[in-house]
Amino acid sequence: MSLTELEQVETSAAHVILEILEGEGVEYIFGIPGGPLTGFFEALHARKRIRFVLAKHEGGAAFMAAAYARVTGRLAVCCVTTGPGVTNAITGVASAYTDGLPVLILTGQVSTQVFGKGAIQESSAHGLDIVDAMRAFTLESFMLPSVGRVPDLLRSAIRTAMSARRGPVHVSMPADFLSRPVRGGSLNVDEYRSRSTPVDRAGLEAVAQLLRTARRPLLLAGHGVALAGASNELLSLATELGLPVATTPKGKGTFPEDHPLSVGVLGFGGHQLPERYLEAGGADLLLVVGSSLNEFVTNGWTVPFKSGRKLIQLDIDARVLGRNYRVDLAVVGDARASLAELLALFAARPEPPPYEREFLAALRTKTPRYLAADMIESDATPIKPQRLIAELRAAMPESALLFVDNGTSIIWATHYFEARRPNTYFIDLGLASMGSAVAGVIGGALGARGRRAVALVGDAAFAMNGMEVHTAVELGLPVTWVVLNNGGHGMVYQGETLMKGATFGTSLFRMPIDSAALGAALGARGVRAATPDELRCALRDSLSAEGPTVIDAMIDPNEMAPTLVSRAQTLAQFFALGRRTDPPQSLRPLPASLSAPPVSLPPFSSIAPKPGGKPPSSDS
Repeated sequence: MSLTELEQVETSAAHVILEILEGEGVEYIFGIPGGPLTGFFEALHARKRIRFVLAKHEGGAAFMAAAYARVTGRLAVCCVTTGPGVTNAITGVASAYTDGLPVLILTGQVSTQVFGKGAIQESSAHGLDIVDAMRAFTLESFMLPSVGRVPDLLRSAIRTAMSARRGPVHVSMPADFLSRPVRGGSLNVDEYRSRSTPVDRAGLEAVAQLLRTARRPLLLAGHGVALAGASNELLSLATELGLPVATTPKGKGTFPEDHPLSVGVLGFGGHQLPERYLEAGGADLLLVVGSSLNEFVTNGWTVPFKSGRKLIQLDIDARVLGRNYRVDLAVVGDARASLAELLALFAARPEPPPYEREFLAALRTKTPRYLAADMIESDATPIKPQRLIAELRAAMPESALLFVDNGTSIIWATHYFEARRPNTYFIDLGLASMGSAVAGVIGGALGARGRRAVALVGDAAFAMNGMEVHTAVELGLPVTWVVLNNGGHGMVYQGETLMKGATFGTSLFRMPIDSAALGAALGARGVRAATPDELRCALRDSLSAEGPTVIDAMIDPNEMAPTLVSRAQTLAQFFALGRRTDPPQSLRPLPASLSAPPVSLPPFSSIAPKPGGKPPSSDS
C-alpha cells in the first residue's frame, strides 16, 4: 500500500506500525511471538517486507537487535510478548541502553478491556507494570493510549531513539488496538526525524588552537567514535596532524592498530605504551573523544589524566563532561561532525603543528606491545589463550567481524587481537553482560551480510545463550563461535586467587560443558580443538563453511593475563576486600576432576548435524 493510499484509507494499527518501520529501512524484527501479538504478526505475514528472526529466548533477541544496531548504526527492532516475554528481554535492553544503541522494543499487552481483572501475563499499571519498569532501561517507555495516537507516538519514539545520544525506546501495544482501524497519515521519515548533528564550532576552534600549540598531544578515541561512525574522520585527522591515537577498550577498532600512529588500548586489558606515555609526563595535551573516562578506561581511575597537561573532552552527551576528571575544555558535539570540522579548520591553515615525536618514539622502543609475548607462539597444550588469539587473527579476513563476550575473553582480545579495520571489533562493556556476544553475533552477521562473523566467548557465557546457535542454523548464517573452555567462570576463579589467595568452589563447573556436541545437537558443525594445530584447522574450515560452527577450544585455565593483576587489585579496593601483597603470577593447578578434557571426543573431531538438521541456504 502506498503512502498516498494510507493517507486516504483506514487500515489497522499493526499495518501502520509496520509501514513506519518499513519507511525506516527496518529489515529484521528479532523476537518471540505470543498471544497478544497475534494481530501484529498477522500483518507482518501479510506484508512480507520485514523478516522475523525467531530467537530461542527474549534476552537473546534483544542482544541480536542491539548488535544489529551496533553494526549498522540503524534502528533495530525487538518484539516480545507481555509479562515474562518483557522481563526476559530486560538484560539485552539494558545493554543497549548503556551502550547507546537505537533499539525499538515493541511488547505485547493484554486487551484493555480486561485490565485489572487478573488476566494472565497482564503487565499494565493494574498488574506487573512493565512500562514503568522499562523506564529504568530505556530513553522512553510508554503504552499506546489510543489507536488514533499510534502513528504520532511511534514516530516520536523512533525520533528519540535515533537522536543525539541514542538508545532503546519501549512501546507497549494492547492487543485490541492492533487490529483496530486508524489513518496512517504522512509517513515520510524526514518529516519527523532530524538529520542534523550537533557541532560546537567555537569550542572546536579552541580545540584546534590548543592542538596547534601542543608539542606532545595524544588523542584518546572512545566508544562514541564508533557510535558516530567517525573512524574515517579520526584517521584523516590523525594522519593530517601526525597525531598519536590510543583507544579505550570499547573504542578498540575505531583506529587501525597496525597504523604507525596507533599506541594501543588504554585501560583494562590494554597496552603499556599509552599508560606509560601519560604517567611519564610525555603527553602535554590529551584530547578525549567519545569517552566518559570510566573505570575500564582508567583502571579504576588510577591513570593520571591531568597532572600538568591540558585535558579536552568532546562528547555528544554533556552529562559525562568533567564527570570523572576536571577538564580544561569541554565540548559538546557529535564525534563524526566534530572531527570533520577540526580537519577543516586545519585544512584552512595547512602547515602541520611542529609536534615533538622523539619522546614517544623512544618510549615505544623500550615498551613491548604485548605482555607475555612468548606465549603467542607457544605450542603447549592446553592451548595458551595468547596463541589462540594469534591463530584467530591469522585466520580471520580483514573484513570479518569479531564479537567479544565478557569474562577473560575481554582481556585476551583487548590485549592480543589486532583490530585493523573500522567496524570489525565489537564488545559490550556498558552493562558487561555475559552471553551478549553469543546471541549478538547473529544480529551483527545479519547487519553485515556477505562478511564473516566470529564470536569469542567463554564456556560459561556460551552456557547462557548457546541455544541461539539454532537461530543461526535456521538462518543459514556462516557464524563461528570460538568457545574458550576453561571449565567455568575463569575470571572469577582467577580473581579470587589474586585477591584472596584461594578459591571458594563456586566458579568452576563440576561437569564441564561439551560445547561442540551442543552445537551439533542444534544443527551446527561442532568441533573440539585441544592443540594449536587443531585450532588452526578448525578456524580455517569454519571460516569457509556455509553454515554455523561451534569450536570448543581447550585453553589453559591456569594461564593468567598479566593485565588481570591490576584489575583484581582495583576490585579488591572497590569491594573492601583487601588485597594480596604478593599476587601470584600463575594459578595453582585445577583438581584433576576439573582439569580433565570436558568431553570424551577424539582430539579433533567434526560432528555432523543430526539427520534433518542441515542448515538451510541463506535464501530460505
